[in-house]
Amino acid sequence: MITPSSTAVLPRLGILGGSGLYDLPGLTDTRWVKVETPFGEPSDEILLGRLGTAELAFLPRHGRGHRIPPSEVNYRANVAALKMLGVTDILSLSAVGGLRADLPPGSFVIVDQFIDRTRLRANSFFGKGLVAHVSMARPVCHRLGDHVARHLAEPFHGAVTPWARGGTYLAMEGPQFSTHAESQLYRSWNCSVIGMTNWPEAALAREAEICYASVAMVTDFDCWHPAHDAVTVDAVIQVLLGNAGRAKALVAGLAGDIHADPHAAGCACRHALDAALITAPDARDPQVVERLRPIAGRVL
Repeated sequence: MITPSSTAVLPRLGILGGSGLYDLPGLTDTRWVKVETPFGEPSDEILLGRLGTAELAFLPRHGRGHRIPPSEVNYRANVAALKMLGVTDILSLSAVGGLRADLPPGSFVIVDQFIDRTRLRANSFFGKGLVAHVSMARPVCHRLGDHVARHLAEPFHGAVTPWARGGTYLAMEGPQFSTHAESQLYRSWNCSVIGMTNWPEAALAREAEICYASVAMVTDFDCWHPAHDAVTVDAVIQVLLGNAGRAKALVAGLAGDIHADPHAAGCACRHALDAALITAPDARDPQVVERLRPIAGRVL
């Protein structure tokens, strides 16, 4: 069991996604660990492993067996648990609906912007007793995105994966899929994909000073496309299974990049809190400060 004061193996790359990613060829020294955070329990235990010299941490966002719906995921605990394990970079892999005709099912999108339409989720580690405001103008890590783009551009089993660099992710509450009117509205906002999980995940990663990249795997055309039926779970799973091999190859390649990147330590994401804390030191609630220490200890 890992607690805020424990000394643990320090994996560098954290993966938020489905359980199908865990059987990477060459993954060794694997073990599941339970992490206790000041923000409650994460979705599941976390699988630690090693790929060559790179250390990884896998967290099933919905729990093993997909037990937790998007609105009930404890996003704060998930990000806090990865931070407490020494994760410095997060690769978020998620299934999404496509809102553009040029992003058909099977496409991968390196997301660079978000629009938040959720309403039931705690979206910050900070609050009464210690207030902070981080910049979300550029909500993902450009450096990490560069690594992802390079790997997606490489042929996989002799074929080129359809992918796009840049796109806006519309985060909806769910668990129901969109109405036709909503889908058309989001298209009019120039959104590229729609999903239920990447917000507040991205914002919390920024508050925790973790580099974050979102790779959205398009499984369907939402319900806007006149030539396609409404979204079904069966269809989504079928496309996800087809994408699994490509996603594993991406994780494997990225792990080595993160381990060897000489520019990582100077990444701006690692210093997001430098000018974010607004509550005067003598006005901060000591209990809140202690709760935030695993997240913001560098500036506290």
